Order: sequence, then C-alpha cells, then structure tokens
Amino acid sequence: MKAAWEWKAEKCRQICKDSMNPEWLLPESELPGEGQLNVVTFPDTCGLLTSEQVKITKLTANELVEQMHTGKLSAVEVTTAFLKRAHVGNQLVNFVTEFMVEEALDRAAELDDYFKATGKLVGPLHGVPISVKEHVGLKNRICHASYVAWTDHIPKEDALLVRLLRNAGGVFIARTNQPQSIMHMECNNIIYGETVNPYNRNLTAGGSSGGEGASIGLHCAALGIGTDIGGSIRYPAAFCGSYGLRITALRNPYKGVFLAGGGNESIRCVIGPLANSIADLKLFQKAVIDQKPWEEETSLIPLPWKELPSFKPEQITVGIMWDDGIVRPFPPMTRALQNAKSKLESAGVKLVNWEPYEHRRGWDILRCLYFPDTANTQKAILEEGGEPVHPLTEWAFAYGKPRSLSLAENWELNVQREEYRADYHRTMNEHGVDFILCPPYTGAASEIGTGQYWHYTAIWNILDQPAVIFPTRLVTDPQVDKVDPSFRPRNPEEKREWKKYVPEKFANAPLALQVVGKHFQDEATLEAAELISKIVLAD
Repeated sequence: MKAAWEWKAEKCRQICKDSMNPEWLLPESELPGEGQLNVVTFPDTCGLLTSEQVKITKLTANELVEQMHTGKLSAVEVTTAFLKRAHVGNQLVNFVTEFMVEEALDRAAELDDYFKATGKLVGPLHGVPISVKEHVGLKNRICHASYVAWTDHIPKEDALLVRLLRNAGGVFIARTNQPQSIMHMECNNIIYGETVNPYNRNLTAGGSSGGEGASIGLHCAALGIGTDIGGSIRYPAAFCGSYGLRITALRNPYKGVFLAGGGNESIRCVIGPLANSIADLKLFQKAVIDQKPWEEETSLIPLPWKELPSFKPEQITVGIMWDDGIVRPFPPMTRALQNAKSKLESAGVKLVNWEPYEHRRGWDILRCLYFPDTANTQKAILEEGGEPVHPLTEWAFAYGKPRSLSLAENWELNVQREEYRADYHRTMNEHGVDFILCPPYTGAASEIGTGQYWHYTAIWNILDQPAVIFPTRLVTDPQVDKVDPSFRPRNPEEKREWKKYVPEKFANAPLALQVVGKHFQDEATLEAAELISKIVLAD
C-alpha cells in the first residue's frame, strides 16, 4: 500500500508525464548510459533536432529577438526547437516538473500573427522561450513549492513577473525542479527526484533553482527564472556553465512566488534571471523594470532601469577575494582566480587583494535570520504532508538557534544586520574597491548529497549586494588541481569541506566566478561583470 504522500506525489509526476509530447522523446535505448557523465552536447547529435533547430537553440535571447525581427525566424520555429531540446534535456538530467507545449505554441502563433499583421514585435522579449522555477505561481497550475502538502494549491493568477515577461513577448515553455524546502544548494525532492549536472551526472546541478541551471546550461530555454535567498540562482548558474544575477532586493517583483515563511523579511528572497550571456541578463531586467512593477507591487523601489555606458578597464577597481576566511577554495577555484587576475592585470584593470570583512560575523547573523522560528513553519508543512525529510533539509533547518527567537531577539539581529551592511560598505569605500571578484563556491559543482557550505554566496544575501555569475571556460583538472601536502584545515568547517575534495570526482566540471557590486548598483555590477567576463574569456 502506498502512503498518502506517495499518491499525491504520483499525481504531480503524472501531470509532468502527461505534459510531454511523446514524439519528442527518445527511446531509452538511444539515451546515453549511466557511464556517460557529460551529456552537454548530446542534444546536438541525438538526431531528434534538425541541424537548423540545433543552431536556433544555441542563439542567445538577444540574437533570437533580432532574427525574429528581421523575419529570419518565426516564434513557432523557435519555440518548437527549444521545446524539443527541453524534452531531450529532461531525459538526460531530470529538470522539468511540467511542460507547457500547447500553451507555448499557441502563444508563439499569436506572436507570429501579430508580426505578420504589423511588422512589429510585441515587446523586447518577442518569442523568447523561458523556463520558470516551479514555485513561481502560474494560473490554474499546481504550485506546490516541492511540498507534498501543497499539491492541491492552485494559484488564481500568474506571478507578477510572469505577467510582465509575457507582456514583453516571452513564451513560457516549461516549469523546473527545486529541492524540498527550497533551501538546498542541490535539487532533490520527494516528488520528482534529483536534477543532475549535465557536465557530470554524478554532481548536482545546484540549488535551489537547480532545474533552471540545467535548463539554461543545456540550452533548453533562452532565459530562466530562479529565486535566491542564499545562492539559489548563483549555484545553478555556476555549476552548469551559465550566467546568473542575484539582484538587490525590492527591485524585481516577487508577488506570486510561493515560499513557506512568507512575511519573514529579515533576509529577503529575490527573483531574477539565468541566461547564456550577460547581455541577456540585461535584456531580462530592462524588459521587467521598464514596465514599472512598483505600480502593482508597492513595496518595490520605484527605480527605473538605467542603461549605463560600458566600463573601460581603467575605470574600475576590483578587489580579488581569494578566501572568505572560513573555508579556503579548492585548488581548481584558486586556479580560476589566478587566471582571471593575470588577464585582468594585462588588460589594465586595477586590482587589489580583498580581505573579507568579518564574514564569520555576517554568517552568525544570517544563520539565525533564515529561520527565526527554528523552521517550525516549514516543519509543520512537511509533517502535514507526511513525506520523508531529506538530510539536506534537516541540515538547513539546523542553522540558527535551537529555539525560536523572541520578537526582541529578531529585532536585535535586524539591527546587527544593518550595522554589518554599513560596515562592509564603508570598508569597500575606504579601500577604493568598486567591485569584488570571488568564488561562488569552494570549487566546481558539489557531489550529490554533500552541499553544505553556502557562505561564498549567502554572505551577499545578508549584505543585499548584487552579484553576477559568469563561466570561465576552465574545468577541474585532476592532474593539475592537487591538494598541497602542507595543507592543514583551520577550523571544523574547513576540515569537513576539504574532505570532500577528491580531484578525480570533479574532472571536467566547469568553474565559474562571481562579481559582486554595491547595494542597489545592479546596472553597474552587470556592466563590470560584462567587462571582467569578456577579458577572462578572451583567448
């Protein structure tokens, strides 16, 4: 006999299965075996997509819009190509919770009709295929946020961000996977299982927006929507070789995102894009903010999107953070930073060594503010659903104090948070640092079930500073990235994390870096990241 939670989970799995187009699924015999870990290029050669469709799915969002504007491509052609690729990609790494085939193709046809009739695009995202994290609400579709207890929850309207992107011409093609509690740096829940990394299927795709990381990393959508309260956009982007933006809170509309613990504003979750270029991150942001979302979501800052001139190398000072003072990065990540330093220096960018300002202090505040009620809200939802609790869920819930905070204690921690933000900002100014270049994680993607160290991303959540992920095109090399025999861990966290580093396990996993800016300097941070990434990626 199945338990009650299993029946509910099966209902959601069946919705996913029924949403697929059988004609776009490969027979199991034609899929790569378990021994083939890297499947990034498999959709290109599997035979399901035509050569033209493969080319279409490798275009950026900006390039797609341009080709639809000139009439070289239609929205239906583009949508079909990405839907087919997403079907294959899902068979490889398990990232989709529901396809939106009929709705997407109908919308694409409407866009084509409008273009034929007027010669104009509907908006700046005309015909761009978009995937969206499951807990971002869609009208008349179950939005369970990976909780079995919520599998009867059906929003009556789309999330505000979804409406704005659709107004701009975006085409939603698929919903994507996330972990139980949406508080893992991995992507596993009891309903759909694990989303794995397309570069190495023994590694995680990241979390909590892990389905989005896989979607964009495999070019199964041109833009993705993730959320981030501790690195949940940035881990998937970094682990899957794409780009991601953690924007300052209260800029992007959050209305309609379903997350347990609504009303806890001590550390705000933000929503934002993943893409395959920084230009596409900017395209996403401008398309959203130009529609003045603060007119509906009145808590947002009414701050228009600024189009800044590109930075020149000599215009910025970048602080390189080699180590957060708690856990040193693994050898491949240090190598990626060294490579970046060499190229940036040669290009004329002013660099300084950035000593992390009291990151332990920041973490001690942050870990208490994630779950002021000791995660009792989340635990009650899990108990109601009766589902087994994942070990990484238990790990996340163990942060903070062993009892719920009093109201006065929560207030005091909010005060400490604001003092820390002010101190960090002042310290950056005193050292003349405009932007910080640092690791997004200790190394490449973590081995499944082992992701426990959030600090290289979460520190910027408590500081509420924007951060951009970009790929370096470097990968872990076991022959090069060996552990120095003289290495000695400085503390229990470092000892725990470095035990996980076995170079052979991470062979050929992509390495990414993180560019961090100052509070509300989102546009400038994207411009800096674009300059830095172009220099680092140059041959």
